[in-house]
Amino acid sequence: MTALYQSDLSGLELLNRGKVRDIYAVDDETMLIVTTDRLSAFDVILPQPIPGKGEVLTRVSSFWFRRMEKLIPNHLTDIPLESVVTNDDERAQLGDRAIIVRRLEPLPVEAIVRGYIIGSGWKDYQKTGQVCGIDLPANLQLADKLPEAIYTPSTKAAMGAHDENVDFQHTVNLLWREMAEQVRDASLQIYREAAEYALEKGIIIADTKFEFGLDRDGRLHIIDEALTPDSSRFWPADQYQPGISPPSFDKQFVRDYLETLDWDKTPPGPELPQEIIDKTAEKYREAEQRLTGK
Repeated sequence: MTALYQSDLSGLELLNRGKVRDIYAVDDETMLIVTTDRLSAFDVILPQPIPGKGEVLTRVSSFWFRRMEKLIPNHLTDIPLESVVTNDDERAQLGDRAIIVRRLEPLPVEAIVRGYIIGSGWKDYQKTGQVCGIDLPANLQLADKLPEAIYTPSTKAAMGAHDENVDFQHTVNLLWREMAEQVRDASLQIYREAAEYALEKGIIIADTKFEFGLDRDGRLHIIDEALTPDSSRFWPADQYQPGISPPSFDKQFVRDYLETLDWDKTPPGPELPQEIIDKTAEKYREAEQRLTGK
């Protein structure tokens, strides 16, 4: 399987090159998003790609966007790629990594929903008994399922900086109350439906991150990516056990490896062994197969 670390498309203006996505202008109304095979861990872009990862993320996101259309509109268009990327070689290189989307005004909030206590939420809980100002039951174990899913937003940090967990009132201040409540309620509803579906496929969605944008009429849309192995923690249901960090289908596998190194989590990122690259690519593909059946 081929890998694409960075796209370089002729005839299109590059608007932004993020940790994973390259974004190009198509016209005033639409953009081309290329999800590359770059991997970011601890907010550092690692030097090697994960072959096929960008295609998996694009297909999985599109699957969820279509599935959740009844709940909330999304940024997808039906514009065919060949009408925008006319060079045959460039289009072949992109594979399934590219989509044309509507230009929307992104909201300055990472909308995070947690169904289980893990990661930064677990660290906050150990210190305060809370996550983002929400009181949780005493004596929870690592990876315990929460009584109900909670909305725990964070800031959207600039490239190279770290997102920070914030309470709901902070998002009210950033947006306005009605919009903050709409983002929270949509996030929880999408997560609950997705988690129920994924569990039927043998995957626990422990937590996930959404991003939202507004159209010119102020209508909320889900954008960026949705419920992928990059934006979520996916655990195999048959191996789940509270009290330990479960194995995962996502880049937590790479994070766990990086934690064994003498690395200060600042650029440049360390080289990954081929075994880690291959195993990570395999995990991404298995997550897609389980969720979509393809």
